[in-house]
Amino acid sequence: MKAFPVVLLCKAMEVSRSGFYKYLKMFREKKVDPDLKLILMTKEIFTKSRHTYGARRIARSLSFECDYKVTRYKAKKLMYKACVRVKRKKKFKVTTNSKHKLPVAENVLNRKFKVGAVNKVWCTDITYLWTHEGWMYLAVVIDLFSRKIVGWAIENNMKTHLVEKALKMAYKTRKPDKGLIHHSDRGIQYASNEYQKLLKENKTICSMSRKGNCWDNAVVESFFKTLKTECVYSKNYKTKSEARFDVMDYIEMFYNSNRIHSSIGFKSPNAYEKSNEFMIDMAA
Repeated sequence: MKAFPVVLLCKAMEVSRSGFYKYLKMFREKKVDPDLKLILMTKEIFTKSRHTYGARRIARSLSFECDYKVTRYKAKKLMYKACVRVKRKKKFKVTTNSKHKLPVAENVLNRKFKVGAVNKVWCTDITYLWTHEGWMYLAVVIDLFSRKIVGWAIENNMKTHLVEKALKMAYKTRKPDKGLIHHSDRGIQYASNEYQKLLKENKTICSMSRKGNCWDNAVVESFFKTLKTECVYSKNYKTKSEARFDVMDYIEMFYNSNRIHSSIGFKSPNAYEKSNEFMIDMAA
């Protein structure tokens, strides 16, 4: 009598009785992965990072959440189990036009990227974005202390107005004291009379990279590489408005607010500044 329902079930499933019992045995003996909780957490962290965190940042985030150390090797295994993989990187293309006869400043910064307080050193540069409506250009201003984007602008061209707009935003939101170091490449926009006048009006010290040396402005170059890898390359912008909104969302809602950086103790720029408020008060 007990075997009767099994016979009907096997017939309905078109399997043999021995096959059915073998399946039941495997199902009963199947163990739950002891890392299941960590796997789910890994997937959640990876999703919140917009599919951008590799094993190192996953390990740091898990260690913070779990309150015990998760190694990079362990994080790599968890990412494999969670079936998550970071976006592939593409090469960055330089757009600087330094073939002009305007005066250029010396390299005051000299690759001293470690800064002790806010509004002491800002770095800036321009990059490009492709849309189906044509090219767009993004200028950013980064505070080296926290790696925060303190000023940015997107326009249809990369004339002086673009970089002026980004710098004016930074001045308005940060209100730095005199003596701030402003570092850029030797591009014609930054060497222009209009831009240099804006720097002088705000008593800002101008510093420029050496000719043809992108490493002198490595922090901004690194940000552009990160932006394109984590945001731009995976998109197919149909309109310029779509690109503008997406970049704004990435900078303000993710990069400044949530993306952790190894150079500032695996914190976001906003969190790092908040944890160092005494330095900000001293700089004010």
